[in-house]
Amino acid sequence: MSLRRWQGPGASAGWLAAGLLLLLQLSGSVRASEITFELPDNAKQCFYEEIVQGTKCTLEFQVITGGHYDVDCRLEDPDGIVLYKEMKKQYDSFTFTASRNGTYKFCFSNEFSTFTHKTVYFDFQVGDDPPLFPSENRVTALTQMESACVSIHEALKSVIDYQTHFRLREAQGRSRAEDLNTRVAYWSIGEAIILLVVSIGQVFLLKSFFSDKRTTTTRVGS
Repeated sequence: MSLRRWQGPGASAGWLAAGLLLLLQLSGSVRASEITFELPDNAKQCFYEEIVQGTKCTLEFQVITGGHYDVDCRLEDPDGIVLYKEMKKQYDSFTFTASRNGTYKFCFSNEFSTFTHKTVYFDFQVGDDPPLFPSENRVTALTQMESACVSIHEALKSVIDYQTHFRLREAQGRSRAEDLNTRVAYWSIGEAIILLVVSIGQVFLLKSFFSDKRTTTTRVGS
């Protein structure tokens, strides 16, 4: 997981910076994989993850660019039992609890496409966030700083999720706009060529009419 820096409003919030440092130190125990990769046409890409029994996992994916923005997705447990399978899906999210120890496999397939490659993003999270403070269940109440750290931690997780989704939507929108711009450009070039051909054809057609008339007049006069 990559850590993103967060800058506070000023040096007066020193306790806030210390709380954020504590958050960063404690949030690294959750395994998560965020990958964006190219999936060629007629291709299939698989990923593997070692998971302990009883662990809660979440698979989320979205097609960013290519064709109709859809792929096939399949998730299998260590025994090959299919836990999740969707065909020609643009985006989806699936949460499950591992029923046994072993290597879980999830694959993305673009084998139904003959010439269009795709760009796929997925986020595979293994496990839940641990409590920020191991003694959260103690009888005594949290201090003001601890309560602020918990609130900031939850807010930062929401911000990261929103940023990820907005980046994906922006990338998808940019891809659609570029594709539409390319189609409009090709259509404009085609129209210009057709207009040019029609104009030249009309000039030659009119010229042939006058040439025939002049030839006929000359013959009558002779």
